[in-house]
Amino acid sequence: MFVFVCAGCGAELTVPLSEVALPVHARQKYGNGVQLPVLMRSGTFAVDPGAGHGIPGASVIAPGDIRGTRLIPERCDGACCGPDGADGPNMACEECDLPVATRLDDCSRWQAVWLPSDTVRRVPVDGTPAAPLSWAELVEKGEATPPFEPIATWGGPAGSNHYWSWSPRWEAAAGHALAHLLAASEGHAVKVPDGLAADVFQRALDALLPAAAPARRAALAGPGLPPPGDAADILLAPIHPGTGRTWTPAAPATSAYLVPLPLGVWLWLVSPQPNLPVPASGRIPRDVLRDDPPPPHPTYLFQPDRQTFRHTAARLSAARGPGLRTISENLTRADFF
Repeated sequence: MFVFVCAGCGAELTVPLSEVALPVHARQKYGNGVQLPVLMRSGTFAVDPGAGHGIPGASVIAPGDIRGTRLIPERCDGACCGPDGADGPNMACEECDLPVATRLDDCSRWQAVWLPSDTVRRVPVDGTPAAPLSWAELVEKGEATPPFEPIATWGGPAGSNHYWSWSPRWEAAAGHALAHLLAASEGHAVKVPDGLAADVFQRALDALLPAAAPARRAALAGPGLPPPGDAADILLAPIHPGTGRTWTPAAPATSAYLVPLPLGVWLWLVSPQPNLPVPASGRIPRDVLRDDPPPPHPTYLFQPDRQTFRHTAARLSAARGPGLRTISENLTRADFF
């Protein structure tokens, strides 16, 4: 575990934290006037190797895990509903006044505190780090991410309001995976499995790639699933939330391209949960759903997150080939973006 300390005076700025993988939705800006929750789970941090939040190598934590800092009021102006970090670090060390962090709390942004690598240092603390969970343990926990959810907004008649929408996490995950799917396509058509995977990816793939055969076939693969066999050219596989590594099949080795998906999204694709009501008489058992109307579904077609797609595609060498580069440059004209 680590604590982050001020590079100026050495004061501790965080609680002890364990490193995890950076969420694929870390850079996402979703909708307009939307209240997004906290990006990171309490007690964890992740490192962004890019420079999307200023200095490369910035770390991100949950706002509740920051310590020994104060807001810089003159750097918290200009946003719609809260600080957006546009004026640079907006939190200073209480001991020496060095700007050490950027608090994001504006509408349509994931709530987080970013720690630049040039003003803070991370220091190991006593204790043996916990070993990452095995793939079997992760699947057993079964923390699947639902594809749609109620979204909180500002400005309703009674203050806040809600509407049902495709999950922001799913839209970011799809933007991230779509860049990999295009890279894996090598300019050919791609066919993903029927069902929810097709709802998420197929429309975009059909619009962006040529329809000429032969199509490259994508299949779901991962812990607990039977081997996809040689017929699959592309494998939709989960990302380990602790290490950030994509699951890889055991021997024999495969030449299939691995397309990474956040574990929660992958778990739902593998085992969809329809949330169907189950009739019951008398006292309803705890594990039986109430006979109420199911939650409403979104009223619009799924749309991958464009910003996440562009960020991912820009860092994939395979996606920078002449054909795929043209696709990326023309995305603004696509109706699903």
